[in-house]
Amino acid sequence: MTISEASRQALHARLAEVLGAEEAVALMEYLPPVGWADVATKRDLDHLGSELRGEMAAMEGRLLYEMAHQFRTMCF
Repeated sequence: MTISEASRQALHARLAEVLGAEEAVALMEYLPPVGWADVATKRDLDHLGSELRGEMAAMEGRLLYEMAHQFRTMCF
């Protein structure tokens, strides 16, 4: 279920009625700013980190290869 901005505002207003303004704000801060489907999980971040490390390792290999090639052409 996706929560619209209007429903978030209605929830905040009702919480303020029942709990008070400060408590309503504190409780609303625990909700994500968007739907839960849009929030990245630890698993998402771990997967992204793995992909990034793989791409960086491949780039390092290409860079080392190019540096070695340039060194060989300069020395001979």
